[in-house]
Amino acid sequence: MTKSFTRRTALAGILGSLAAPALATAPLTSLRPQPRPGSVSPGSAKSIVAAANLTGTTTLICTKADGTVVDAIGADVPLPPASVAKAVTALYAVDSLGRDYRFATALLGTGPVVEGVLEGDLILKGTGDPLLDTDALGLLADELRQAGIKRISGKFFVDDRSLPEIYQIDESQLPWVGYNPSVSGLNLNYNRVHFEWRKSDSEYTISMEARARIYQPAVSSAAMGLADAAWPTYTHRLSDKKELWTVARPALGGGGARWLPVRRPAVYAGDVFRTLARSMGVNLPEAEADQGPVRGVVLATHISPSTRGLCGGMLKYSTNLTAEVLGLRATQARGMEPENLAASARQMNAWAARKFGSPMGLVDHSGLGDGSRVSVSALAKMLGSTTELGPMLKEIVVKNERGEPVEEAPYGIRAKTGTLNFVNALAGYVMVPEREPLNFAIISSDLPRRASLKEAEKERPTGAKGYARRARALQQALIARWVAVAYEEV
Repeated sequence: MTKSFTRRTALAGILGSLAAPALATAPLTSLRPQPRPGSVSPGSAKSIVAAANLTGTTTLICTKADGTVVDAIGADVPLPPASVAKAVTALYAVDSLGRDYRFATALLGTGPVVEGVLEGDLILKGTGDPLLDTDALGLLADELRQAGIKRISGKFFVDDRSLPEIYQIDESQLPWVGYNPSVSGLNLNYNRVHFEWRKSDSEYTISMEARARIYQPAVSSAAMGLADAAWPTYTHRLSDKKELWTVARPALGGGGARWLPVRRPAVYAGDVFRTLARSMGVNLPEAEADQGPVRGVVLATHISPSTRGLCGGMLKYSTNLTAEVLGLRATQARGMEPENLAASARQMNAWAARKFGSPMGLVDHSGLGDGSRVSVSALAKMLGSTTELGPMLKEIVVKNERGEPVEEAPYGIRAKTGTLNFVNALAGYVMVPEREPLNFAIISSDLPRRASLKEAEKERPTGAKGYARRARALQQALIARWVAVAYEEV
């Protein structure tokens, strides 16, 4: 009795705080089922949505473990899921690759080592590892040094052919956002380069580095120049050997740093590896793209975490590159060679329809493209049909209306968030001790407002932060309601 009373009291506190002031217009009675005498009144889902004052469309669904619908509004309306799409990708990857699949990055030698000289070519070959970083390349270079290799007689090749080369995940994004990189079979530092600037008097000192925890080498495959115009903030173009950037001088201020996307991932990786090897006494020529057959003897290898580990990190940190690599590799594992992300996503959509009976219209594996469409009912059906996803999802902190964490909350949330400008989504599970979990999905989107954004507004559009804040408060209020009406004794 004491335990039940404590949960009920805590839930009443959450619902009470969510009702004022932002959701103060919510009525004090619920639609279904009617609360018992003395229990908290959570308000209806419609009134909670109305009180959130979000423009556009909000769809939602909550179901019990047996499929009973607790609440549903616009459940079959397809909307962009944003990064909630990564939950689909995680299941697709585990089902296609297995939990323990790992990506390998290898150094291959095509000849013997004679008195410190590799008599042949050296090949840096990737299979798509999305977590490969500069420190991992440093370990590979050190293995060459330990093997006694000081130089090579042949050429230094980079091989990224294991995955299709994708110039960028979503072409509608601004060209300088680091979360929209290229994708290839040889990825480094999430295919991003670290740009830093410092001002001294009236001049700027600029660096472009492949930063990791241990190694931070300067790169020669990317260069930055200053432009006097205030817009665009950055420009990017490819020359024969370099990625050439400019940045608007008025945008720099006194100093700062940001990660910029890399559009030639294999060239970038080869450049960085060559620098690291040279620092360890191994001299290599400039990297060239490998066009020949797979060949050589393995000299050193770096292995990624398992599929399940990669999926857990992807869902926690919402890394777009990881999602796209996993999705592409999963499609390959099913015997198909997709030319682009959309082709691979179509295969994932077909898999989801067969596996869960969930119709989906995703255009990529990360949810970055706003052309993706999925209904909350399709997401809820998937959530209720698997036990694989829950342990991989991150815990969402239960908060009150003021955005403050609720101490000793009577329930937990494990879910995937999704955010684009004027799109906010959340899907996952609500867990109450000693009860079956609830499955839920919520998508709020104002697509006309998103479509009307001009280029100069896309990075920090007016009103986007407020929209996201109200959407998150709405999600918390709905979840509190669902616990109250689904488990009346809590």
